[in-house]
Amino acid sequence: MLVGMYYNNKKVEVEELPIPEIGDNDILIKVIASGICGSDVLEWYRIKKAPLVLGHEVAGEIVETGKNIRHLKEGDRVFSTHHVPCEECYFCKKGHETACEVFHIKNNFTPGGFSQYLKVSGKSVHTGTLLLPDTMSFEEGSFIEPLGTVVRGLRAINIHEDDTIAILGCGIAGLLMLKLARAKGVKKIIVTDINEFRLSSAEKFGAIKALKPNESVEETIKEINEGRLADKVIVCAGSLDAARQSLRLVERGGTILFFAVPNPNEVVEIDFTPFWRNDISIKTCYGAAPIDNKIALELIDKKIIQVSELITHRFGIKEIQKAFSIAVSGEDCLKIIIEPFGT
Repeated sequence: MLVGMYYNNKKVEVEELPIPEIGDNDILIKVIASGICGSDVLEWYRIKKAPLVLGHEVAGEIVETGKNIRHLKEGDRVFSTHHVPCEECYFCKKGHETACEVFHIKNNFTPGGFSQYLKVSGKSVHTGTLLLPDTMSFEEGSFIEPLGTVVRGLRAINIHEDDTIAILGCGIAGLLMLKLARAKGVKKIIVTDINEFRLSSAEKFGAIKALKPNESVEETIKEINEGRLADKVIVCAGSLDAARQSLRLVERGGTILFFAVPNPNEVVEIDFTPFWRNDISIKTCYGAAPIDNKIALELIDKKIIQVSELITHRFGIKEIQKAFSIAVSGEDCLKIIIEPFGT
């Protein structure tokens, strides 16, 4: 089978590997659609494990099941995710499933979603694989994992309809945050990004204002929010500047959500006194638990969140380097889907 082998952002090569052999408790999926995630092109994060086959936003068709698998069968259309919690440890029982050690260290995909066939093992077969409704396309199914992470993020900060929200960064995560907040009834949403195409996309999807980070963001929020800053600030850009700016945009009693963070060893200095005096909270969010993915599937299935309009590019596996190059540049690009059997 063909795979996209990642060495670095400028070297993603088409190689051949044997189709994985499955065990009694595994399934084999023919990958139909696999999205490029922002973390896939986060080179400092990926290169330390290279070479490897990336891809974790996966939907496809089951072509083989192990003899102990009863709840799934050949021909089932499915979504699957590579990381799932153990559901038994202290952190899982406290609702912090994505802090679970099993979630962090166990990858249940062989070799990865940018391949023609994918072996899924472990708990990913049971709690990480969901049947796709007949009305849901494979492309839509590939959005379940990224939307699941956004579902978890907004659950963490408990948004309300009358909140004023600032979203810093309009990649796929920021745009999904925007779409989900709008679906929850929030009207006053301001977004920032350095990319004109992403800003225009955010306006199309319902942002009341879309600005570059240096365009009087603080003043604009106050104009919209009757002299107040944002009730919720969501950081979806992994830059030091975005992290620092978030501290200046939050209102008393408000919350900052770090959905994305700066690079390792980059430090944000904080004077905690105003945060302490003004009852401001700082939250973080990483990944999606099984419940978040189930909610995401339902949101997509009921067309509450339209995801197809976020797709700007589709490539076969033989063009995966071109796909990565476009994803890295970010020019006129939102979501790129790899179709391993496409031309």
